[in-house]
Amino acid sequence: MGKNKLLVVEDDAGLQKQLRWILDAYEVVTADDRDSALAQLRRHQPAVVTMDLGLPPDPDGASEGLALLSHILAAAPDTKVIILSGNQERAFALKAIALGAYDFHQKPLDADTLSLVIARAFYLHAMQQENRRMLQIQSDSPLAGIISRDPVMLKLCRVVEKVAPSSATAMLLGDSGSGKELIARGLHQLSARHDKRFVAINCAAIPEHLLESELFGYEKGAFTGAQRQTHGKLELAHGGTLFLDEIGDMAMALQAKLLRFLQERVIERVGGRSEIRVDVRVVCATHRNLKAMAAEGAFREDLYYRLSEIVLTIPPLRERAGDRALLAHHFRNKFCASESRSMLAFSPEALAAIEAYAWPGNVREMENCIRRAVIMADGPQIMPADLGLPDGVEENLNLRASREAAEYRVMVQALGRSDGNIVKAAELLGVSRPTLYDLMNYHGLK
Repeated sequence: MGKNKLLVVEDDAGLQKQLRWILDAYEVVTADDRDSALAQLRRHQPAVVTMDLGLPPDPDGASEGLALLSHILAAAPDTKVIILSGNQERAFALKAIALGAYDFHQKPLDADTLSLVIARAFYLHAMQQENRRMLQIQSDSPLAGIISRDPVMLKLCRVVEKVAPSSATAMLLGDSGSGKELIARGLHQLSARHDKRFVAINCAAIPEHLLESELFGYEKGAFTGAQRQTHGKLELAHGGTLFLDEIGDMAMALQAKLLRFLQERVIERVGGRSEIRVDVRVVCATHRNLKAMAAEGAFREDLYYRLSEIVLTIPPLRERAGDRALLAHHFRNKFCASESRSMLAFSPEALAAIEAYAWPGNVREMENCIRRAVIMADGPQIMPADLGLPDGVEENLNLRASREAAEYRVMVQALGRSDGNIVKAAELLGVSRPTLYDLMNYHGLK
């Protein structure tokens, strides 16, 4: 394991050399002014910085040092900054502490005391990083992995808590990547079956001719290659929960066999003749409209009603108010910890891009996007280019339609900002009150 990196900001070449000698237990990088210090901070991301407040072009004052301190704490808030000051600079050093510096050490330097202060700063930084990493580990709450402030999503969590203790079969509806398996695991963990197995199988990922043996198991010699008796997912989940993802892709013949199990609670392995009783709760999920498929004959109607005793609909990320930025911060914290990176911040432009994007792949797409951004970011901030999001949606080139859409949007914003006051809204829009009434009538606004 390499040495911890320590940034020393000092414009006195002799003192720089002395500090390198005193602090040889660390990988010391140096800077002699504000610009070079910020460049070294971006390049090395040190956990601890020692700095003199008197830096050029104000070596006799503290303006440059205090400005540098503010920049460091804004770019890397977890960094521990230790001020090295003389007796005459004590007031400035105390001001630096008030601004967020970790500690200060008076000159002339005492090697042992300074080494102790720096070692303590590195220890505290490491503890904070470990605490952050631990916070990303799933907590004891079964629904702790669901990050949301959206009222619809929060209501769904309350429903999950009510439904989980029952033995009812549950169907989860939602777009791909919206968190269906997370909800299924929550149903399992909140039930009396939580100490038994949660077994998941994706019906769309396994070929039709193999899915039956995956679900029900097979006897030795049942088909070519069946060299020993093998339990299926239903048997493995005995006493627990079986999660059938993408149930809408299951073949009709296998649907009949699953229906028989749900009615009788017994299975027969492929190639077997004896019935095996299995106690398992079934939770299924799909992004398809099973009710419409059943009406069209593409899915067994009797199986649909067996599976949909409880139906839970998970809203897509684009409909979850405020969750895009919230989840982006959550995943940034998670991946900064797992990738051993100091805490990154989102630039305002990056956050705007995150909130503007529709996220067709939902939470899974965002998770992958933020992980890539954490890996790719060069400095202390995640920039729009690090996200790799599309530059924008395809523009509507119909001039009249675009003008009317923009007109409607700004009118709604003005009316909202003025709390429905027509006079104030007209003032905001720069039009007369009769003109605003005409526009509202044209767009059907009341």
